[in-house]
Amino acid sequence: MGNRIEEDRVDADDGRCRPSNPFRMEDEMNWDRVEGNWKQFTGKVKEKWGKLTEDDLTVIDGKQDQLVGRIQERYGLAKDEAQKQVNTWIGGL
Repeated sequence: MGNRIEEDRVDADDGRCRPSNPFRMEDEMNWDRVEGNWKQFTGKVKEKWGKLTEDDLTVIDGKQDQLVGRIQERYGLAKDEAQKQVNTWIGGL
């Protein structure tokens, strides 16, 4: 618990190596759950971030980076703050 994932990963889209998002292993497991059951989680996401539209939720489609980007856009947040909010939300699942 409290472990951070620090290893690099290869991005499937462009093949470049990037550092993984630094969040706890249990958060990653929770995100896998969110991603696999996105339609069921959209209500909880909408409760937390009410400015997200139905179109946003469709585009996000369970992808964490898309969720962070849409939160950043809708709420005018810095990327790291949006990521922090998502990590906190994931940790509470």
